[in-house]
Amino acid sequence: MATETESSYQLLCIGNPLLDMQTSDGSLLDKYNLKANDAILASPEQMGVESAYLVKKGEQTGACGVVITGHHRSLVTTLRAAEMFDKSHFSSTDVAACIKGAKYFYIGGFFLTHGVESALELCKTASGDGKAIAMNLSAPFIPQFFKVQLETIFPYTDFIIGNESEAESWGGAAGLSDPKDHAAVARAIALLPKSNLTRPRVVVITRGADSTVVVSSANPDTPQIHPIQKLSDDEIVDTNGAGDAFAGGFMGGLVLGKSIEEAVEIGHKMGAMNLRQVGPQYTWPKIQIIA
Repeated sequence: MATETESSYQLLCIGNPLLDMQTSDGSLLDKYNLKANDAILASPEQMGVESAYLVKKGEQTGACGVVITGHHRSLVTTLRAAEMFDKSHFSSTDVAACIKGAKYFYIGGFFLTHGVESALELCKTASGDGKAIAMNLSAPFIPQFFKVQLETIFPYTDFIIGNESEAESWGGAAGLSDPKDHAAVARAIALLPKSNLTRPRVVVITRGADSTVVVSSANPDTPQIHPIQKLSDDEIVDTNGAGDAFAGGFMGGLVLGKSIEEAVEIGHKMGAMNLRQVGPQYTWPKIQIIA
């Protein structure tokens, strides 16, 4: 994956490009046998920055249907072309330059449903170069049904991000005595084997309207609890994308050289901003949230 040039972008993210379609018609939950606060891959009955896409000619773009009911969102995804990723794409001129130039890498857990070999190759390269790798658990079904794939990537990760449902899912799959003890789950993940020992692994568990738990392998028995500024019910317009907004803010903070505490606070602000909008978007005109 070597190249003579490198990109100026500090952060490289890899995931599934999808077209989101959103509705607030709650009757669709019963019609398609969905849960109000969940994310799944579509079965046949449910199918209805700078980018460097791998284009698969003749294939359909992946899509995600989103049903909003109250403060819950139900996601149903069909990957289509997204699950046809070829790791040779890493060697293309644009992507190779991004890989060489990036200091941070972010992998969405959804990508592991089909692209674990590609993710592993990227992680080995980045970790071998001493670069930081973050991964998002993304949805409860990822730890539940793709635990082996997660464990393939975990040794190369420096940051793990997830919400309480995802943490509980991993805790249950890992056989922890109390999967609802989020600090204990974060500790268990933080202490998993790690290939690059020059930095600790930091696990960040968001918990909706509750505080965020952060555990570092450097101090695994001292979880850090970060309170949030809770929004009132009438301030919350749409929860879709709030977790990704937090992750984006957190990663942005790291890229800017902020401390873990500061990066978490930036993530909180981005997530709260997203909650006040329809769909995964932010306040416009832009507002300054970083001191």
